[in-house]
Amino acid sequence: MAVEGTSLKKGKLGVFGIVFFVVAASAPLVGMTGAVPVAMVLGNGAATPGAYLAAGIALLIFSIGYAAMSHHVTNAGAFFAFVGRGLGMRAGVASSYASLVGYLTIQLAIYGFFGVVMNITMADYGVSLAWWVWALISWLLVTALSVLSVEVGAKILGTLLVVELLSLVIVAISIFAKGGPESMNFGASFNPSNVFAGGIAGTAGIALAFAFASFIGFEATAIYGEESSNPKRDVPKATYFAIISISILFAFVSFAMVVGMGSSKAIEEVLTRSGELADPAGVLFSLGGEYAGTWIVEIMKILVLTSLFAGLLAFQNAASRYFFAMARAGVMPKKLAVTNAAGAPQMASIVTSVIAGVIIVIFAVAELDPYLKLFSWMSGIAVIAIVAIEILVSLAVLVYFNKQAGSNVWKTKVAPLTSIVLLLGSLYLLMSRFNLLAGTVSEGVDPTLPESAWKLSSLGWFLVLSPFIAMLVGLVVASLSKSKNDALTRDFS
Repeated sequence: MAVEGTSLKKGKLGVFGIVFFVVAASAPLVGMTGAVPVAMVLGNGAATPGAYLAAGIALLIFSIGYAAMSHHVTNAGAFFAFVGRGLGMRAGVASSYASLVGYLTIQLAIYGFFGVVMNITMADYGVSLAWWVWALISWLLVTALSVLSVEVGAKILGTLLVVELLSLVIVAISIFAKGGPESMNFGASFNPSNVFAGGIAGTAGIALAFAFASFIGFEATAIYGEESSNPKRDVPKATYFAIISISILFAFVSFAMVVGMGSSKAIEEVLTRSGELADPAGVLFSLGGEYAGTWIVEIMKILVLTSLFAGLLAFQNAASRYFFAMARAGVMPKKLAVTNAAGAPQMASIVTSVIAGVIIVIFAVAELDPYLKLFSWMSGIAVIAIVAIEILVSLAVLVYFNKQAGSNVWKTKVAPLTSIVLLLGSLYLLMSRFNLLAGTVSEGVDPTLPESAWKLSSLGWFLVLSPFIAMLVGLVVASLSKSKNDALTRDFS
């Protein structure tokens, strides 16, 4: 039963509890089985590990200013409060609406993917249910866990994540220990001339776009600041730990995949092992069976499902805490700022679930494909929304610390300015290649060709612009909320 409170329970999470949530949100096993093979074929082949490392470095530079800001702002709506503190109330509210779009859509994407994978996996055991049935079953579980307590969620995510990471590391080490068909070639995967071969508008850009998309979720560390033991210490540590861990993991395991196939034949091997990309997971599974044993394959098939479920719970928590922070600031209904006896934002969690449940039902009734439509469309929107807000956060860091005497030049000026340039480049890649990422290409256009950039269908343009439409809605709400500015000022001060 809800109690009259507008504060999240403090001290429930430490550094590793926060890290578990954000690394789980990146769903590493799903990225390895889904995104990496596609990035290799459509992108830069054996140099894909370098693309993931490059994306990680760019986001690590962003995290320097982000972590510096977290010393001054502790708020469950991290981006919302960070942008508001640096750029003003209206910009903060605008960013909060776009952030909500990002977290709601990435969770919807995972629901679609989970439904598909669960349908295929359970069919092998003689259980045949539609994708949306499995999606709604997981929806019920996620709703219950998010309302119970974030601490319960952290324990579940932690256990699932440890097993998931172990399986990836075992496969990678097995490949390195036995050696692939060719000698290990670091240059093929990490030499900048290979990583950026094909140009930003071509194959290198495609690989980098998939890499940036795989990192979504790491920035959620500050969202849990109010529930951490020591937010000014825990959030910066968790941010650095999360981005470094995700970067190393993706680069290490994807490089092992290249070694296992042979760098000179990476693209050819991926196509063969995945059935011309009809089954991208077949690449990692076949390598696991070949180098570690078939037992690891059976485990990983189950772990893909637990990885997806962990991502669902992580983004449920992220979205509900945004609703909570916005309601507390007066730009959402006040009832969403109420916490229950466990200290969790109960009403905000329920609203998050209602939105997800309604959209799942709409896609089911309309018989829209859960992978080609729900997953592809929503994941494309989400990564654009988050990168756009990260640019605003970096700008807010610059503006805020410019007014503070004695600020560290590297942390508050050089790093944020560098991250703005790098993130603008990544946003350009994501938007220009949205037709490839989301399958919303104009009729008669091959999205894999460099010249197809920006050639979107009408639906594609609406989807790619939806985060910016959300920002405009936020600006309007902020402009009309003059009577509630005191609440906003308290959250941003």
